Amino acid sequence: MNSPNGLPVLTFGDGRNQVVAVHGITASAMAWPPVARQLSADWTLVAPDLRGRGAASELPGPYGLKRHVEDVCAVAREAGSEVVLVGHSMGAFIALLAAAAEPDLFRKLVLVDGGLPFPSPPEGVSVDDVLRATLGPAIERLSTTFASEQAYLDFFRAHPALTADWNDDIADYARYDLTGPPGELRSRVVGEAVREDGRDVLVLGADFLAAWDALRVPTVVLRAPLGMFGQAPGLIADEIVAEAERRRPDFVVETVPEANHYTIVLAERFAARVAHHIEA
Repeated sequence: MNSPNGLPVLTFGDGRNQVVAVHGITASAMAWPPVARQLSADWTLVAPDLRGRGAASELPGPYGLKRHVEDVCAVAREAGSEVVLVGHSMGAFIALLAAAAEPDLFRKLVLVDGGLPFPSPPEGVSVDDVLRATLGPAIERLSTTFASEQAYLDFFRAHPALTADWNDDIADYARYDLTGPPGELRSRVVGEAVREDGRDVLVLGADFLAAWDALRVPTVVLRAPLGMFGQAPGLIADEIVAEAERRRPDFVVETVPEANHYTIVLAERFAARVAHHIEA
């Protein structure tokens, strides 16, 4: 179905309690089935495809985190009152800004391996260079064509963060991302959306800190100790966590042992922890 602003939405479950789940920078709503399955029967998980991704790949821009905040708040209003808002990776930054901008829409915020600001790129280093270095194979796939669905699955399965935890959910997540004619399949993710949104993640540190300080809803941060390539360190540095805890000691920051940046939502053994904090 579509939200009132035209954003495509996937819905999992039919319980009275509502959670709106926001995916990462090159992901889609199909990042959330493992978490949705771990929720009890009285929950419904609503997951939009952000502009430039999944079924929203053809929606017009502009992109940028503030546009996504408007879209997510529209989805939350449609879902009902007292919504739990959860975001993963870039989606956590969007969720943070949304909860700070419209706190009356939400009863709880869960930030999954994101939502706390990164240091700004060093002087003389371009934001695009930082994005390529950080996202690696995720950026590479946007400009690559694949001969078959199986070739695309093999590309995903070779990712060092996914190999050990490969499962049907990750395969379905990859299939959902495919578009194009036979022999020339490619990702549905729009490169300009990734570049514009990625720049925001890297340069809006002051906005994220202001939102963090202003939050009026209970907040949990779940942190993966392993990063985008399945190795330590994780994406969120210790010093960033320490500063966040100093500024808001009333919030919970928890490390999910053995999880990496992707498997924290895509592998059931870690997704169960995300679901626990949604329901708690």
